[in-house]
Amino acid sequence: MLDTAPHAAGLHVRGLCKSYGPVQVLKSVDFSVLPGQVVALIGENGAGKSTFNNIIAGGILPSGGQMWLDGEVYAPHSPAEAMQHGVVLIHQEIRLLPDLSVAENIFLGRQPTRGGRVDRAEMIRQSREILEALGFDIDPARQVRGLSMAVQQGIEICKALLRKPRYVIFDEPTASLGEADAERIFEQVRRLKSNGTAIIYVSHRLDEIKAIADHVVCFRDGVRVADWDGPSVSKEQMINGMVGREFTFEHRAPAPNGDRPVLEVRGLSRGSAFRDISFDLRQGEILGLAGLIGAGRSEVGRALSGADLIEAGEIRLDGRALRLSSPRDAIEAGIVMVSEDRKGLGLSLNQSAARNIAQPWERRLARAGMVMPAAIDDLGRTQQKRFDIRGRMELPVSSMSGGNQQKVLLAKWLVKTPRVFIVDEPTRGVDVGAKMAIYEIIRELAASGISVIVISSELEEVLGLCHRVMVMSGGRIRGELPRAEATPERVMSLAVVSSADAHGGN
Repeated sequence: MLDTAPHAAGLHVRGLCKSYGPVQVLKSVDFSVLPGQVVALIGENGAGKSTFNNIIAGGILPSGGQMWLDGEVYAPHSPAEAMQHGVVLIHQEIRLLPDLSVAENIFLGRQPTRGGRVDRAEMIRQSREILEALGFDIDPARQVRGLSMAVQQGIEICKALLRKPRYVIFDEPTASLGEADAERIFEQVRRLKSNGTAIIYVSHRLDEIKAIADHVVCFRDGVRVADWDGPSVSKEQMINGMVGREFTFEHRAPAPNGDRPVLEVRGLSRGSAFRDISFDLRQGEILGLAGLIGAGRSEVGRALSGADLIEAGEIRLDGRALRLSSPRDAIEAGIVMVSEDRKGLGLSLNQSAARNIAQPWERRLARAGMVMPAAIDDLGRTQQKRFDIRGRMELPVSSMSGGNQQKVLLAKWLVKTPRVFIVDEPTRGVDVGAKMAIYEIIRELAASGISVIVISSELEEVLGLCHRVMVMSGGRIRGELPRAEATPERVMSLAVVSSADAHGGN
């Protein structure tokens, strides 16, 4: 550890440690990022990245080590104190207030005033300006509730950039975004960099790390184990550094699907969210839904799962017409959906993993009107073994890594075998090893005869997993591509339509 402050500008960390009782989460980590530099931080879930970033941003106090910011000792005791020093963490988890407007969320706690009152017109004007700079076509006066996760992530970024920080930590900023939408975030990163802002960039998308990082630092088990020059490091080097062994990341084709339609959708419409959606889903087929932000992909999934009511159209399952007024109706019929919002809508973070899994099925587990703890524990152990969930099932699910939380969520909705399984952003915010495990779960579901719809912002994921890709834009289906014809170029050409074509669909 250094005894004197580094004289160079930038953020310098030496010997940083963090322990929770006997558990050491960070073990004497050294790190530096300079003004105008992008340093990417990679590692599997549980490697210590989030703890490290939260210490820098003032959310967690370290157990040992020292930090300097532009030559001065830096030891923030709160996020507010870190912000005063120009350090901002943009969280992966959305922290917006859903019943406030977009503008009110962006300016929360620092609204512009005029004559002693909040100047709403100025607040909306500035919000529109920064939203447009990020490439988001959103009415700043509208309520946040109902906006997609991807748009909410954009609002979080706007909140942070409005403070004009000198040091920005991006935690999985593109996890909910497709490639075209992610490029807007890259533009902001490049703009910040050109203005001299120092950036720590965390992502599991290794291709974008190569594209944007000047330097790459790898954590494993709380230790800094490797670092590379960003433009020259290979994807294989990064993966091997993260997992500590030779690791092959590859997609393989799913088992052939059947010919019989299981789900038939005709003329499905819901306001401006989507219109005239028609398609068939065959037995054992994995159908991908691709498209940009606002295309209507998640909204179609929610309608098929009973979460949102349709205004027109017909849904038939195994030839029988369905009237879905709630998710319970869909579940009883044999359609389940895993939400993209794992922590907001999917899991009760303070409850145990076993109880999360048992939650939708308590009526089935009840004996004489009571659900015994032993029944919950037995179900938890069964699903833990089936889905290879790592961790103690009796502990709060918040203690698990992102990948294991996602497995718990899949296990929760696969206690009973569905006819149709819809999964929205199946690998959002999980590491490369967990991704491969989740892909294998999806392939096995399809091979067993379950029909699967995968909604994903990652083109590689859709193209690698699916038998067929349906591309949406502006709330409409723009085309369908069989696996052999589904290339990134063809998908994007269908996803990107003129504003006139898409008018009214966003």
